[in-house]
Amino acid sequence: MFGLSTTELVVIVLIVLLLFGGKKIPELMRGLGKGVKSFKEGMNEVEKDLGVDDGQPDDKPKPTAQTETKAQERE
Repeated sequence: MFGLSTTELVVIVLIVLLLFGGKKIPELMRGLGKGVKSFKEGMNEVEKDLGVDDGQPDDKPKPTAQTETKAQERE
């Protein structure tokens, strides 16, 4: 994950515990969670305002004369 080994992750967690203490960690994570949630809501609102769809086509594309010609050439 992120190019970090297990040992490196453990060291990072220990440093964070030393810097912030056990009681501050839940508050930090709660704030981070609220920030991520707010960011996602903002992104969804912008997509809705711009009319951006989910990227999935509604129907299969209708064949054009060019694609029909290419298909006939392959047969």
